[in-house]
Amino acid sequence: MNQYKAFLFDLNGTMIDDMDYHIKAWYRILNELGAEISTERTKEECYGKNHELLDRVFPGRFSVEEKNQMSIEKEKQYQQEFKPHLKLLPGLPEVLEDYHRKGIKMAIGSAAIMFNIDFVLDGLGIRHYFHAIVSADDVVSSKPDPETYLKCAELLHTSPSDCLVFEDAPKGVDAAANAGMDCFVLTTMHHKNEFAQSNIIGFASDFEKFSLG
Repeated sequence: MNQYKAFLFDLNGTMIDDMDYHIKAWYRILNELGAEISTERTKEECYGKNHELLDRVFPGRFSVEEKNQMSIEKEKQYQQEFKPHLKLLPGLPEVLEDYHRKGIKMAIGSAAIMFNIDFVLDGLGIRHYFHAIVSADDVVSSKPDPETYLKCAELLHTSPSDCLVFEDAPKGVDAAANAGMDCFVLTTMHHKNEFAQSNIIGFASDFEKFSLG
């Protein structure tokens, strides 16, 4: 682990175990809009920006203003339901404090909008650990495009090859690979057998046994 100079964290499903709440919120909203979509299909669509998800399910149906409104409504529903359960994955508080104390550069690279990132960082009081934050609002192309993680590396003034990414989703791992970065996978939403990328250095259900080692 000492070969890495920076650690880049996806947020949802990686730092907090909240993806079921996102799926439930989207499932309810999409079906209210007439999608007749299953829970499993909703799970498959839960990647990238909110606008992109809406465009995949309802191609060309909504204006930017309508998608903005639905995006915020979805996040409000998610936050209301998840707030009582808001906490970091086991072991992550200690890992963040250890990295921070050792002067390791850290960033968040997420497809979430800042409205949700602020909800987590301020709700848990962990904003001070991160030297950079890249949200859906900061990139043109979402994961699996490497833009999110390349921008994190740029903001940290670190070479992509010196960064380790923490992810929970195959498309996030692809984004890391496309950025030339290794990846450590948290199996909160996907099983180990759903990943086949060569840039993965390890798997775990949480951070309890993770260390700089």
